[in-house]
Amino acid sequence: MQLRKLVAAIAVVPVLLSAEAFAGVSKNLPMPTGAPDANAIADQVYFVNHFYALKNYGITKKGRTMTVLVNKSKGKKPTTIALERYLNNDYSDSAINAMDLAIFRSGKLRGTGMLITDYTDENKSQAYAIWLPALRKIRRFAEPAHDDAWGGTDFTFGDVTLRKPKHESHELLGTETFNDCLGAIADVKVKNLKNPPDAACGHKGKEVYKLKSTTKKQNWWYDHRVSYVDTKTFADYRTEFFKGGEKIKVIDRNWVSLDQDDPRAQSWAYWYGKTFASGHETWAVIPDEIVKFNQNWKQSKWSEKTLRKIKR
Repeated sequence: MQLRKLVAAIAVVPVLLSAEAFAGVSKNLPMPTGAPDANAIADQVYFVNHFYALKNYGITKKGRTMTVLVNKSKGKKPTTIALERYLNNDYSDSAINAMDLAIFRSGKLRGTGMLITDYTDENKSQAYAIWLPALRKIRRFAEPAHDDAWGGTDFTFGDVTLRKPKHESHELLGTETFNDCLGAIADVKVKNLKNPPDAACGHKGKEVYKLKSTTKKQNWWYDHRVSYVDTKTFADYRTEFFKGGEKIKVIDRNWVSLDQDDPRAQSWAYWYGKTFASGHETWAVIPDEIVKFNQNWKQSKWSEKTLRKIKR
């Protein structure tokens, strides 16, 4: 398989890598005082998605319990992949801003690992290293294009890893009450997900900022997106994408509190995405019992040595 095709196949999980590109917002960003403007809200959302309130964050493995990604095309049976993911923000006075480790535990990618290094210099591209179990080798490549699709999912690399607040102009449309359940794939029966959660309705009644973000890129696949952001935690529960005035895609995130002093210390319970033209859906489910954070993991965990130790 060509490396480009392999990279596309590997990049299938929104929770797998970084939530978006790391650099650009300080890990010491304080909670705003008073009413934040649109740019401040965008920065806070970025902070939450990177788990900057934590020194590290892991979606681990407990027996057969793991994060499961479900992909479902309209009228077809769903496919799945299970994985682990570990994010390290515990770097200071360093050229490295953060590192992210992902290990695939099922499917065709079983035994594959990916390590992403994000640098303090936001003008420097992220570095990607992939462990290929069939070859027993590591391959390195540059960060992908923003509009490249994550293999088989409803997410682009921009949605998942590369979009920064500076890539868009932001407008606050006001505040409102969030009165909807989040999306989920109904009646799904797949391996490693014996008891899939119901659609999350726990955020109904919460006050949210309605943030419009318009891309600065020309002739882009979307014109703008509208995010519904919790006014207390800055967790973005829903993002709707529009092109030519038509809603073309939605991404929902079921955030749960980690009960830390900083209300922005949140964790994902699941991500859900749907592309309306095709009806294709993606659902990444993260069981509570496998979420770990602020652990005494060694820095060497985020290294190519770890990749080489992955068992197929």
